[in-house]
Amino acid sequence: MAETGEEVSAEASGFSDLSDSEFLECLDLEDTQESSASLSKPGPSSELPGKGGKLISLPKWKRRLDISSPMERFHLNYLYVTDLCTQDWCEQQMVYEKELPGFLAPGKAAVLDTGASIHLARELEVHDLVAIPINTKEDAWAVKFLNILSMIPILQSEGRIREFPVFGEVEGVLLVGVIDELHYTAKGELELAELKTRRRPMLPLEAQKKKDCFQVNLYKYIFDAMVQGKVTSASLIHHTKLCPDKPLGPSVLRHAQQGGFSVKSLGDLMELVFLSLTLSDLPVIDILKIEYIHQETATVLGTEIVAFEEKEVKGKLQHYMAYWMGHREPQGVDVEEAWKCGTCNYADICEWRKGGGMPSSIVEPQAKKVK
Repeated sequence: MAETGEEVSAEASGFSDLSDSEFLECLDLEDTQESSASLSKPGPSSELPGKGGKLISLPKWKRRLDISSPMERFHLNYLYVTDLCTQDWCEQQMVYEKELPGFLAPGKAAVLDTGASIHLARELEVHDLVAIPINTKEDAWAVKFLNILSMIPILQSEGRIREFPVFGEVEGVLLVGVIDELHYTAKGELELAELKTRRRPMLPLEAQKKKDCFQVNLYKYIFDAMVQGKVTSASLIHHTKLCPDKPLGPSVLRHAQQGGFSVKSLGDLMELVFLSLTLSDLPVIDILKIEYIHQETATVLGTEIVAFEEKEVKGKLQHYMAYWMGHREPQGVDVEEAWKCGTCNYADICEWRKGGGMPSSIVEPQAKKVK
């Protein structure tokens, strides 16, 4: 958003213009191409039905011989908050989703589309969307920064903002996401409101609520670091491989000027963003709230006020990032949560299940005991 009440279309920016609460992965143009290229030579595999009934090959476990980290293997410069939320639900499932980015059950796709429409309708209640053509990843991030710059004064004046981008380095990995909504309560507390849509008119199970609570905890963790000056431009450039001196595209420049921002490059915008975040006196988030609504009727099913558990969040982050940095193998669910496999698209070919709690290809045969 370069002007009050007007937001740059995130479809153009390379980031979802809707909260990532409904999308597990939204990659930049270059990231998408790299991810596809990394899967061009699958090894021996199990197979899943894909679009049009065609079989999709899934590489078997070769990670024991692969010295690259998952970040390198999947050609990722950063992760989305929802990557970690999926990891919190089932890490093995999340890995399969990375290995098969084009595979999505039709029913799940329909649910995501409906949820996305509801998110968009809510976003349009507070501002319009303006499509900005982009040509580079620098332009894409510039659009993201323009949105942040225009939202900060609205939040300072105690207004309501939606789809606020957040980013920060966590355990050596850049984590990005989109907060559904930020507003102030009658008592002057800054509240984060996360919208969750439900296909059936009932609240989710505790396991799903646990995943959702982790998500809003992550948002607060990153947002608080941003307004406290703990996120640096150097870290962002290092992870995203952005060129701060690269001139912005004409459409982005024109929109920036219309919003009153005199900039020429991405570096100029970054400097404005980090100064605005640290000098605006924005508070940390006080309240975390999750609202569950029925997709078909838009009926509110219930709300949850979530406690911020910093110690638990840090512990989970260390554990999950250890996988992404290549320090350990991925893990499936414990026996107590094996019921999750009943709704998993990859249950039939899951190496974790076949191995009885560890990838079957790394289960080594034990020597027979001499009687």
